[in-house]
Amino acid sequence: MGDVHEDPLAELALRLRTLRAQRGLQMGGLQQRTGLGRTTVSQALNGQMVPSEATLVALAKALGADVEPLLALCHAATRTPQAPKDFARKVVRRPRRPTVQSSFEERYLGYVAERYSQLTVVGLDLSRPERAHWPLDAAYLSLELAEWPTGWPAGSEEADRPSVVVKRAESALADCRRVLLRGLAGSGKTTLLQWLAVATARDELPEELADWRGQIPFILPLRTLVRRGPLPEPHHFLTAVGAPLAASQPEGWADDALARGEALVLVDGIDEVPQEHRGATRDWLEQLLAAYKDAHFVVTTRPSAVPEGWLASSRFTELTVRPMSAADIGVFVARWHTAARQSATTDAERSQLHDLEAGLQVTVRAQRDMAQLSSTPLMCALICALHRDRRGHLPHSRMELYEAALSMLLVRRDLERSIDVPEGIQLTEHQSVQLLQRLAYWLIRNRQTEMDRATAEALVGDSLPAMQAVAEQGTASQVLMHLVGRSGLLRQPTMDTIDFVHRTFQDYLGAKAAIEAHDFPLLVNNAHDDQWEDVVRMAVAHARPAESADLLRRLIERGDVEDGHRSRLHLLAAASLQYATEIEPDARRLVEQRARVLMPPRSREEAEELAALGPGILDLLPGPESLEADEVGPVIKTAAAIGGDHAYAFLRRFVQSLPPDSAPYDLVGGWEHFNADEYARDILLPLRNQDRLPLEVHTHDQRNVLRLLKPITSIAFREAFTAGEIIEHLSAKHTHKLEIYSGQLLTDLKFVRELPALKELALTECIQLAHIEDLAGLPLPELRLLHLPDEFSFDALDSLPELTALALYTRLPWASLADLPAPKGLTSLSLGGWVGTRLAGVSKWHQLQDLVINSAPGITEWQEIATLPHLTELYISDYNLNHAVPMNSVTYLRLAPESDPQLDLVPDLFPNLERFFINCRGTQSDTIDITPLGRIKGLRISISYASNVIGLERFTTDAVGLYPRTRTADA
Repeated sequence: MGDVHEDPLAELALRLRTLRAQRGLQMGGLQQRTGLGRTTVSQALNGQMVPSEATLVALAKALGADVEPLLALCHAATRTPQAPKDFARKVVRRPRRPTVQSSFEERYLGYVAERYSQLTVVGLDLSRPERAHWPLDAAYLSLELAEWPTGWPAGSEEADRPSVVVKRAESALADCRRVLLRGLAGSGKTTLLQWLAVATARDELPEELADWRGQIPFILPLRTLVRRGPLPEPHHFLTAVGAPLAASQPEGWADDALARGEALVLVDGIDEVPQEHRGATRDWLEQLLAAYKDAHFVVTTRPSAVPEGWLASSRFTELTVRPMSAADIGVFVARWHTAARQSATTDAERSQLHDLEAGLQVTVRAQRDMAQLSSTPLMCALICALHRDRRGHLPHSRMELYEAALSMLLVRRDLERSIDVPEGIQLTEHQSVQLLQRLAYWLIRNRQTEMDRATAEALVGDSLPAMQAVAEQGTASQVLMHLVGRSGLLRQPTMDTIDFVHRTFQDYLGAKAAIEAHDFPLLVNNAHDDQWEDVVRMAVAHARPAESADLLRRLIERGDVEDGHRSRLHLLAAASLQYATEIEPDARRLVEQRARVLMPPRSREEAEELAALGPGILDLLPGPESLEADEVGPVIKTAAAIGGDHAYAFLRRFVQSLPPDSAPYDLVGGWEHFNADEYARDILLPLRNQDRLPLEVHTHDQRNVLRLLKPITSIAFREAFTAGEIIEHLSAKHTHKLEIYSGQLLTDLKFVRELPALKELALTECIQLAHIEDLAGLPLPELRLLHLPDEFSFDALDSLPELTALALYTRLPWASLADLPAPKGLTSLSLGGWVGTRLAGVSKWHQLQDLVINSAPGITEWQEIATLPHLTELYISDYNLNHAVPMNSVTYLRLAPESDPQLDLVPDLFPNLERFFINCRGTQSDTIDITPLGRIKGLRISISYASNVIGLERFTTDAVGLYPRTRTADA
């Protein structure tokens, strides 16, 4: 393997064909195993084009082969001399445009592909900083993204909502046009945007993102844009990011691309915008969305920067970057060391890197704390670099990792090169840190993430009079350039700007400067701002014991007097405890006392907020004996999300303390955070006799241990499995509910006939299915169909004699419901907002009792709905009650408004209501006035996600339920 393949693409295709022959697989079988289209598989096997990483991973898995050698050939193929020629051929794809415009577009796409094709990787090559770059096509790791389903059944109470749906990035993005991507610092958000831009520019998006092909990508880093004044209009996009092609851009080119729906707008870093300007940023986005409805948008942010549903009114799908799994970490570690070996200069160094890689792979698997620390690409790269630098010895805490990384980057680089005075300047580690702190602290105080080079030079210049040993070596400009070139922490994105390679280092150094300046009031006064959260935590870590206690007390005192920020400040204080090396007992007790007031969590959001505080919060979580019904699930979610041995022990104790007849569903959701076999034996197995406990399968390891949990009554498969894998551990007598969320590998539904006891079936993303005729004649009462192919046939719906509940969240082929071939005996019908079918004809189901609608009915549709004599439950979103007519039969109304909920119209339209539910998530206002509902006597009301409810005094305390339940000072 020491030789270089003359044609790596041909070699890759040959290996794939050989593997297929060795496994005895035909094309059809390979398609079924991979879930890939025939064209994609054929092109990979015949070397017609370089396959995507996702395609290769799927093929390797199906062929039982190691993916890394295949990926190495794939990456080599992208760097062959033919690539530019192929690239030029690919990007000339819109000949109908004027010649000058097409020519510019080709130049621009080539610029994007080149400009964003490299990643800076921490510590990759200590001896050659200029080589510490990774080709994007080799570095990009398809991470997992999570989405909370918004419509199944849409708008239902929180307890009824399905669990999170987790997919690889390509699959998660596939069905979306507008995405808000949340992720922690260093989680890979910006890398994903770079990959989207480069793959789009090169016309190399994978099959899953076929609908995204042919776009013109615009990367808009808000960290740069907000510093330069008003956010840009399309014709200023290139100028705003300093693209050298801006001056030659044809008039109207960007506007034309956006208007045609052939633009991909990648907006990076809402969290980089100061809080007071985020409203203006949203206005800017909404103006773009209103003007260019068909363009693709992806917007990134840290989780705490904007509330959930921040862009829901603009129909954004919210996705969250998941921590890297153990398998992802293993792949990342392997790639980091492969890249490091490519820059190694001796066989001994390469051999040592092989040994270090093997040792680190064992460490991150065996030590859960280390696995947790390495769960983001940034931290994983830091750990790889430190592990190499320290010959296999690693720090154990996050702050120790940062400190060691700074030392490594500031000193180790030039030591490795055996150069004492590079460029005539020699700085000690302490001198470098002092200068970098000054720059970092200026950025933090001014809420910036980059600065003008002139400002940076001025800051360095202001420091030099007090640093004579540095001043004697050069000017402020020379010292600054030394820091940029040698520190490994600063970079120069453009000729006139300076920033840190990652926000984490800026926060670490700025926090150190704040403590040394005794700027405790400044830290506390800004602690409510998410841009300062990490700064405050790290400040507690940098502070001496008395200082950290003082800082924590100040946080508590401010929270005590400011109702609007109380929870955030008190939780931040609790989160900071684990950062303190030493803390006064009285200060710790004070912080824990306030944190207990916020315990236990009562919603998914509170659980996530607590989990972010780290393992220390586990000591404050109560057991099940003292919990209310709405607290059990969030407590479990908190512990599971924290992960690690301490959390696992907590969950084991929790299970042992549960009442005999209790089986919290959230225990199943925690399965994916731990070893599948251990979790099944210790936590799920004791509950297996409780029929109400549904199982969820995300991984092959979980599927393999289902044998321990038989008989299985209710199960959801959230990863793509074959029919044989799905049916293997299910029971003909006992399995009554089957949900398949990733049905890409299913070619037919014959296996369902082996489950005669089945009462509920859900099918999602069954891209190889053309119909449901295999279900004909089955006594199946409930069927849910989601995201099916456009040409899918629903004819067999009329062949399900006992079907009473039908949910359709996929595009339908009819203009109205009159042609929907569902049995006349339906009692429940749920329709997604994108079915593309009007409600005319719904009255043919005379027995309907429950109707869910996610699109606004017109006047005649409201009138037809009102003729349903047995309709008692109605859910509606995106509605206008001014078009509605009175419905005396409805006793339970559920609303999910996008703007004015129109509650003043409810009493006259639904005079016989007994129950009312409203979900305020994603509404333009989080204030709701329920005063008009007081006209309906005996009404029970449930309200979700309303920060302010007006009119509560008109109802008895047991008549209105709030989710999350409101906390008082003592509860």
